[in-house]
Amino acid sequence: MNDSDTAGRIVLLTTSHRVAPGLLSWQAWATLRDAADVLCADAAHPQLPYLKEAGVEVTVVTTTARDLVDRCADGGRTVVVLTTAEGDRRLTDGLAALAGSGREQMPSLELLPGSYDLPGARLLDLVQVMDRIRVECPWSSRRTHEDLAKYALEEAYELVEAIETGDRDELREELGDVLLQVVFHARIAQEATGEGDEGEPFSIDDVAGGIVTKLIHRHPHVFGDDTASTPEEVKEHWLRTKAEEKQRESVTDGVPVGQPALALAAKLGSRVRTAALDVPLPTGQGVGYELLALALRAEEAGVDPEAALRAAARAYRDAVRAAEGLAG
Repeated sequence: MNDSDTAGRIVLLTTSHRVAPGLLSWQAWATLRDAADVLCADAAHPQLPYLKEAGVEVTVVTTTARDLVDRCADGGRTVVVLTTAEGDRRLTDGLAALAGSGREQMPSLELLPGSYDLPGARLLDLVQVMDRIRVECPWSSRRTHEDLAKYALEEAYELVEAIETGDRDELREELGDVLLQVVFHARIAQEATGEGDEGEPFSIDDVAGGIVTKLIHRHPHVFGDDTASTPEEVKEHWLRTKAEEKQRESVTDGVPVGQPALALAAKLGSRVRTAALDVPLPTGQGVGYELLALALRAEEAGVDPEAALRAAARAYRDAVRAAEGLAG
C-alpha cells in the first residue's frame, strides 16, 4: 500500500445545474455508493433529494481543504458534491496549496464529472438571467416590444457589419446581442394577459418549438423521405413547402416594406424572378427609379445590393479619412 492509499482519497464530484437532477453518470453513482463520507456545502443542491432516495447519506457542511485532508487520514474515501460543473475554486486552490507545501501526506485527488452539459445548455443560463433581470432591473422590467424594436435593428446591423469585416470576436459578441433580443422579447411576451392588444402569452420554449417544427417541415430531404443532392433542389423544396404554409395570394405577400430600400427592391425582384413573372419596371424620372433598376440588376446577377453599397460606402469613408490625414 503506498502513501496515497494510506491517506485515503478525495473525490470532487462536479455536477451541472443545467442537467435534470438525478441524471448522474454510472461512475458517479458507483463512487457515491462506495464512499465513506459524502459532503455537500449547499443544502439546496438539486441532487440531494435524489441521492437520499438512492440511499446515499449526505452531510451538508461547509468544509475546507484542511478538513478534507483530515477526514481522509484513516484511508477512507470522501466525496464532495460540488454545486457547479466548474467546481469550487476555494477547495481546489486550498488542496493545491497543501500539496505544494511538501509537509502533508496528501490523499489522492480525483475530479469526477458527475454530469455533462449538452450542446446549447448555456442557453438555459441566458433564460434564467433574463428572468431575473426582467423582475429586478428597474429599466428592463418596464420595457415593451415597441421599446426594444429599435435595438433589434441596431443589433442586426452590427451583426452584419461583423460578418462583412470578418472580425470573429466581434461576430461572437454580436450574435450574443441578437440572441438577447430574442430572449428579451420572448420574456415580455410570456407576461401577456391575453387582453386587449397583448394577445396570448408565449415563452421562449414556444419560440424555439415553433422554429424547430418549421425547420423539420421545410427539410423533408433531411427529416423525411424526400431527396435533395444539390443546393438548387434544397431551395426548390424550401420554396414549395413555404408556399404551402403561407398560402399567399401574391408573390409580394410577406415582404416587409420597412426594411432598407435596396434590400426591399432586391427581395421583390427575387420573388418576381422565382415566380417567372414578366413585370416591367415602373416608369418615372428620378434617382429612386434608377436605384430600383440597379438593385434589380444586382439581384439578378447574384449580388446583394445592400452589401455591395455598404462595401463601397466603407471604401468611401476610408478615402475621406485619408484625405483628412486620419488613420483608417
